[in-house]
Amino acid sequence: MSALPVSSVPSTNSVSGHMSSLLQSVSARWQAFNPREKTLISAAAALVGLALLWWVGIAPALKILKTVKTQGIVLDAQLQQMQGLQAQAKALQAQPKIKNFEAARALETLARQRLGANTQVSVVGNQASLQLTGASPDALAQFLSQARASASALPSQARLRRSVANPQAWDGTLVLSLPVSGQQAL
Repeated sequence: MSALPVSSVPSTNSVSGHMSSLLQSVSARWQAFNPREKTLISAAAALVGLALLWWVGIAPALKILKTVKTQGIVLDAQLQQMQGLQAQAKALQAQPKIKNFEAARALETLARQRLGANTQVSVVGNQASLQLTGASPDALAQFLSQARASASALPSQARLRRSVANPQAWDGTLVLSLPVSGQQAL
């Protein structure tokens, strides 16, 4: 690495001297303008200053304020949803513990009511297997919700396909986990 010659490194005195001469030439040039030109140049400089203030200071702050309002609405909706889920979880926890055979009986009754007489339910141990034929999506959703609430049954496996007879319905097998005797599934 080679060192710069001392003459090429500007000294503090030469920089301040250069600035001083530059300032003097600008001041002399300013004095040469007539009052009308001075007014126009001052107005143009003020306009440029205001534009810079807007682009650098005010516009970004306004953009953030608009974004904050939108984010606040989204966060409030998420908070309400989470509070609803919390209330639902607490309600499920507060339910009395259900025994396996009671859950199986409740599940069979619920399946016949919501999914129709074509639904076959078989319970083996802590799992219930439902054979669905022509179950509507709405009825299936209501069944799953009520199965969780009343029988503490949770879906563990689903093999569903559109019904050949009715494309708006489902055929297939749904396996639900039942609570272990005396315990409640969450």
